[in-house]
Amino acid sequence: MAILIPLFAALLSAGAYLRIPIGAMPITLQTLFVFLGALLLTPKEALLSSLLYLLLGIIGLPVFTSGGSIAGLYAPTGGFLVMMVPAMAIGAMVAKKKRGSFLFNLLVALISEIILYIGGLMWLKYRLNFDLAKTFAVGMLPYLPGDALKIAAASYAARLIYPEIERVRNKRIEKNEA
Repeated sequence: MAILIPLFAALLSAGAYLRIPIGAMPITLQTLFVFLGALLLTPKEALLSSLLYLLLGIIGLPVFTSGGSIAGLYAPTGGFLVMMVPAMAIGAMVAKKKRGSFLFNLLVALISEIILYIGGLMWLKYRLNFDLAKTFAVGMLPYLPGDALKIAAASYAARLIYPEIERVRNKRIEKNEA
């Protein structure tokens, strides 16, 4: 459904402003929307919505936690922004194999989280010239409890929301075939 692409770009944007400032990076709700996007969208929708979000920020709209401009990608948290694209798209590719199971949703969200951390932490380490231990201490450890809650919330919510999205998708297909 074409409406889901701008909707998830908007949710990612809003998630940047739903934040708790701590340390080098604030805690935001963006990852919650990355997980939901991976769990609810088709791979194409996930890819396009996350790319749209990045494009909006690159052209200067204040959708990143730091505002908006290409400079946001060069900030220490820029790796996390860029990694939202593969985290959502790959997560959606995995999710399409088996929709609806809470435990499978947890696995998909965890895969998306690992993708976010791999690129995000590598970029954080590079930009702040940290050693590996400090990178994990600053860029991951403080966020794990909140991430676990967001993974659980997204997994549960997706289990409830996905059947409705599919019902609307099927209705649109039937309408187009008629």
